[in-house]
Formats: sequence, structure tokens, C-alpha cells
Amino acid sequence: MKPIWIVDDDQSIRFVLEKALLREDLPTRSFTNPREVLAALEVATEEDGPQIMVSDIRMPGGSGLDLLDKVKQKLPGLPVIIMTAFSDLDSAVSAFQGGAFEYLPKPFDLPRAVELIRRAVEESQREEVAEERMAAAPEMLGQAPAMQDVFRAIGRLSQSNVTVMITGESGSGKELVARALHKHSTRANGPFVAINTAAIPKDLLESELFGHERGAFTGAQTMRRGRFEQAEGGTLFLDEIGDMPFDLQTRLLRVLSDGNFYRVGGHNAIKANLRVIAATHQDLEQRVKEGVFREDLYHRLNVIRLRLPALRERREDVFMLTRHFLQQSAKQLGVEPKRISDAALQQLSTFGFPGNVRQLENICHWLTVMAPAQVIEPKDLPPEVAAATQEPGKSLALPVQAPFQAPAVASATVLAPGAVTAPGVEIVVPAAYGGGSRGGSGGDHDAGHTSWEEGLETEAMALLATGHSDVWEVLSRRFESKLIQTALHNTKGRRIEAAQKLGIGRNTIARKIQELHLE
Repeated sequence: MKPIWIVDDDQSIRFVLEKALLREDLPTRSFTNPREVLAALEVATEEDGPQIMVSDIRMPGGSGLDLLDKVKQKLPGLPVIIMTAFSDLDSAVSAFQGGAFEYLPKPFDLPRAVELIRRAVEESQREEVAEERMAAAPEMLGQAPAMQDVFRAIGRLSQSNVTVMITGESGSGKELVARALHKHSTRANGPFVAINTAAIPKDLLESELFGHERGAFTGAQTMRRGRFEQAEGGTLFLDEIGDMPFDLQTRLLRVLSDGNFYRVGGHNAIKANLRVIAATHQDLEQRVKEGVFREDLYHRLNVIRLRLPALRERREDVFMLTRHFLQQSAKQLGVEPKRISDAALQQLSTFGFPGNVRQLENICHWLTVMAPAQVIEPKDLPPEVAAATQEPGKSLALPVQAPFQAPAVASATVLAPGAVTAPGVEIVVPAAYGGGSRGGSGGDHDAGHTSWEEGLETEAMALLATGHSDVWEVLSRRFESKLIQTALHNTKGRRIEAAQKLGIGRNTIARKIQELHLE
């Protein structure tokens, strides 16, 4: 990993940060003034340049504010954390709005500083991966007439600033279409900022969208820019807009109507210069009738509607996408790409794909890990595909939420190479479920079958192999979801009875249902 550059004329600050980061296996490089940093940037290569920068404001030989401005001109995507005394904070806020990743008030708590730096590193690494994949690959794949209609619509809409509503089933490619609209628009040089409104707790969503002032609520120690400010001059993508809380819909409507908004706890209106693209898999007309979505907001968002077809509506694209994702999975795992026989492709194309293109990506990733030979035959397909395609009249076997799929994350679609393009998006591998069980004697299993423990082990190994750092959360959430769903099915939806059978409290099951979006 590239080093973290620390800029401070105080030797004790540099020493403390260096030692703390070294314990976290994070390399560092230290500088005493901005002149040294700018000189180092001139000769830095791609490998030894900064991963992130942590800089003080007041230093002999130059201002940290000037350094921030010059660094951003050279490396606009570099996260910069500003260390500042409390007395400097108010004057620094306005100057940093266009550049700083976060503020670190002095004197700082060391564990909090390390946590903030690690978060900036992770954000930087995600952005690097996303940029590489976006630059190296064609944007979207699809030869079916339905997808050609989508491509033509993107071409017509890209040069307009009109608000677009993208609809389609989960996994059909809504975020990628939003990125394509941004990339080909007049705002392409501005940022593309995505937020999944269903993935953020209601109490935090307002601050995430609009930002907050220092002291606006308990824990708000510094001013924070929201997604609307982060997307200044670019595009804001509001995913799963149908799940936005009703009271926040009013604030969003006001921004779309007059172009102004206020930070939480703020009194000064901020002008929003951005394009809004929204997406949902839900029937918004029905939600309007149910009274959970504002009709005026619906009409404000629904200026132009772009519907994405489900994969079962464009089966001719399964062949191209399958071969593409096998190549992509092999590259991610550092192995030789596997080939798929025509017979296996034909059988795969008859599957119903309730999880759409994202599910096809997951299956290809599973095949890369689990298929025993370099050529994939029909017998190598996952059990859920084989079972669904061999039984007459049965076209799909998996629920829409495939096993161990990370819930409530931005829709990283599989319409293009490197489809995991947004921060926080997971690569998930569908489990291989079969008949056998792992007995206490550790006996042999029937061929072609695997116990749920072995399936879990396979899932974990595949996720770990792809460099994920949230495997525990992804698998735990899916495990809890499946347990609760099964218990509710057993009790015909009676929550208290389901909680009793699971051995948990009724408050616990109610909280889990809300946290896991199982309503």
C-alpha cells in the first residue's frame, strides 16, 4: 500500500501518528512544511505517491490551506484530513468545503485519529478500484432489443439536466445506468455521488443528505458536508428512493423545487447546483396510493422514466454476460479464466434469474471458485440452477435475495466489467445447498451435496479471497435474515411466536426485522 503522508511542523505530532499507524501496518512518510510536500509530489511515482494526506493548517513556510488547494489541483481524488485547533475550525470550514475529507481537531484522541485515517484509506482504495474498472471497460453490455432501447435513451438524456427516474427489479443495473448518464453529460467533470436511502437509518439520513453544523446534535463536533454538497457541479444518485422516510420526502421536494437546502442545525440557505437521478424497484404509483410516498414528489422525480428490463426479458444476453463475468471473476481471484460449454450455457439461459444480472455475476463467481475443471459442464452448475432448469414448468429456484447476499447496499450491477463500482458494494457468492449433512462422525457426504456448514465455509473463503473486510457483517446479516424468515414462515407471520421458537425476545425480533429490512 502507498504511504500516508503526514505534514506537521510539530515533531511530537508526527512521532505519535507514525507509531500509531505503524502498529496498524499502515506505512507513513512525514514532512515538516508544505514546500517539502510539493517538492515530493513533483517526483512521486504512482507507487510511492500518497494514499491519503494528513496536514496541519498553521506551519512555518506555508499554509495548510494553500497546500490543500495545490494538492487537489494535482490529485483531485486524494483524501486530505486537516488537523486544526478548535480556534481555527470556524475559519477553516468554509475554505475546506471543496476539498477536505474530514477534520481532526487538536488536541485529538489517538484511537479516533487512527480510525479516521483508516476510513480515509478505505475510501481511497475503493475509489481507485472503481476508477480502474470504469476506465478499463465498456460501460454496458447487451444486444437484446430491450437493452438497445435503454442505450438510445441514455444517449438522448445524457445532454440534458432533466431529472430521471430509473425503475427496474433489484440487480437489473440501475446504478450503472445512472453512472452512464453522468459520464456522458455536461457534468461529467463533476463528482458522481450515490446514496442508498434504504441502507441508512432514518435518524442519520437527513444528516447524510444535507450535512450538519457543528453542535447540531449530540456528537456533531464538526461541520459536515452532506451528499448534496459533495455532488456540487455533478450528479447525485438517490437509490431506492421509494424507501425514503415520509418526513424527509418533504425536504427533498423543497430542494428539487427551489434548488436550496439547509444543513441540519443551519440557518443559511445553500444553493444546490447538481443533477438528481433517482431509482427504485418499487411501484411508486402504488406507494402513493398507500399514502407512504408523496404524490407531489413522485411527479417532481418522474419527469423522465427509464425502465430497465429484467434479465429474463433479454435472455439472448446471458451468453455474452456469462463469458464476460467468468473472465472478470478469474481476474479478481488471480486464476486462469474458466470456459463454459455450449450445453451449460444453454441450460443456464433457461434459468429464471430472480436476482437478475447481479445474480448471474454471483453464479459466475461461484463457478470460478467451485467448478472442478477448466471447462464448465451442465453438471457443474450450482444446485439451484440445475434443479430449476431440469424440472418442467419450474423456471427459478432462488428467492430474490440470494443466499448470503449483502442486504441494502447500492445496486452494483453486472452489466459491465468490474461491475462492483460503488463504495461499500459487495461481491457475493451464491451458496451451494444440497441434501447432505455434516454428521458428528465426520463421515463422507453424497456426491454433489454439501452441508450448510460447508456452504458457509465456501462463502467465507470466496469473500475472503476477494479482499473483503466486512465478511462477518455480510454473512451474519444473511444468517439472521434466513433464520427469522424461516421462523415467521413457520408461524404464519406471528412474530411473538416466532421469537419464542427462536429463543429470543419479542423486542429483539422486532428490532432485527427493521434492521434487516424484512418488513
